[in-house]
Amino acid sequence: MTTDSDTHIPSALFVCVHNAGRSQMAAGFLRALSGGAVEVRSAGSVPADQINPIAVEAMLEVGIDIRSEQPKVLTPEAVQASDAVVTMGCGDACPYYPGKRYEDWKLDDPAGQGIESVRPIRDDIRARVLLLMGELGVEPVAL
Repeated sequence: MTTDSDTHIPSALFVCVHNAGRSQMAAGFLRALSGGAVEVRSAGSVPADQINPIAVEAMLEVGIDIRSEQPKVLTPEAVQASDAVVTMGCGDACPYYPGKRYEDWKLDDPAGQGIESVRPIRDDIRARVLLLMGELGVEPVAL
């Protein structure tokens, strides 16, 4: 007999203010590195009109295409549906639900920065995503 706990897929939500840079890069890394083993969401408290083109360029350099993503508004439902909620500078705009696992990643905002400044942010996000995957019990796939 299979129980719900046997088939549970871990889920993570990445939240920043505009959902245009950091949270999109983190979601892109988790989607790619988990090979679909993690349900991935991203959102912003005040979503931008489009993803930061420099963040897109930085991700393309490492073989991850986030061009089709759109900034989304943060909803209480997205938080409730996620096992891990990772915030990136959204402050009090992030809703809190007891029993959820929260992490706040202190990362520079790539908005308005050139590719040379965004690469180290991207690489820091990748390292943090790999740690998160380990904590969720998910092995990375080769890219």
